[in-house]
Amino acid sequence: MRIDSNQYGGVCACGKEHRMETGLCIIEQDALCRFDEYLAEMGLTGGRCVVYDEHTYAAVPPEKRPKALQEIVLDPEGLHADEFSTARVLAQLKSGAEVMVAVGSGTVHDIVRYCAAERTLPFVSVPTAASCDGFCSNVAAMTWEGYKKTLSSRAPVMVVADLAVISKAPSFLVASGVGDMLGKYTALADWQMSRAVTGEAVCPTIFRIMKDATDCIMENAVKTVRGDLDAFEAVTYGLVMSGIAMQMMGNSRPASGGEHHISHIIESAPVGLGVHSDALHGEKVGVGTLLVSREYHRLAEMEDISDKLVPFTPIDMSWLEEFFGEKLYPSARAENEHDCLAQVTPEKLAAAWPEMRKIIAAIPTEETLYKLLEGLGAKRCLEDIGVPEEKRQLLLDTSPMIRNRLTLMRMRRMLRE
Repeated sequence: MRIDSNQYGGVCACGKEHRMETGLCIIEQDALCRFDEYLAEMGLTGGRCVVYDEHTYAAVPPEKRPKALQEIVLDPEGLHADEFSTARVLAQLKSGAEVMVAVGSGTVHDIVRYCAAERTLPFVSVPTAASCDGFCSNVAAMTWEGYKKTLSSRAPVMVVADLAVISKAPSFLVASGVGDMLGKYTALADWQMSRAVTGEAVCPTIFRIMKDATDCIMENAVKTVRGDLDAFEAVTYGLVMSGIAMQMMGNSRPASGGEHHISHIIESAPVGLGVHSDALHGEKVGVGTLLVSREYHRLAEMEDISDKLVPFTPIDMSWLEEFFGEKLYPSARAENEHDCLAQVTPEKLAAAWPEMRKIIAAIPTEETLYKLLEGLGAKRCLEDIGVPEEKRQLLLDTSPMIRNRLTLMRMRRMLRE
């Protein structure tokens, strides 16, 4: 399968011009056998710095590893996309490198895309598992000074996904990628609900691409359990298209809502939350999606919320400091001092509620999502990702503070039940 990404760039029916950095995506059996040919097609003939971690280095057979001026193989133990790992790669990067190649997971990709942006080098994406939707994205999910952030970065010039490698990856990695994608149902609903309340622009083309990509994965995910190569192709296609949608948007709005904020706050581990989880990002997003779907459907059972609404109140910064702790507070304060919820009034929220209930009705139920994840053997509850169940309500209440983005989870602050 070849995806000519250029077709998604240019002036859109929404009136905006969408910019694409990615020119071509290849999803094929043994695609790495033609790696040199594909790069030459894109004019990428310079010296390559190819970055792996030890697991992904072992996952690619020696005869398929891209030829390189330099190989960097990272220790996967405790590896995170943060200021320390990016500094290590940049310190090792040879001056003759003209192209950076990320071979591996979402973590390796975020490290490489950040480093490529720092050195203004093109980079090429080589996924080794269908584990996340960030391969084709132009944003990097980074933990910076302990705080989970989404930073503008560099999209790959090209994606080369070898299905022979991807289909042999451990099944929990596929489950993580599916969990990451299921979150698009609630993220897209948050985007639509923000439009209903505030008039935020929603590009119908980007919305359709993301929705179709998620539906594609929903329909094919369980087939990967029996090794169906067509299913792996469909799931990888869905993950790549999700990244293209984010690239068109210029940010993660179509891909990240209340469910991702639950994952991000667990990853940041503020002192007031008191939890730590070693689960993969997509595993946490999958569990977060179940929590958000359940909460949104519960709220939608109320036909009229007019008498339950209160005016916007700014976040108490002293509480925020106590909850996030001294290390994370500066980032948390910067994220929340210009609160996007300030544009919402009780009148706007009450007027939009009938439309919001219809939007929520289209979100798959917690039971539907649970069964899909169960069929993959994926993590499905807080305990599965190492978070005590009694933290559920605290997560729902505090997770919106991790990102200044309007979601129904954030709007819950104005709703007194």
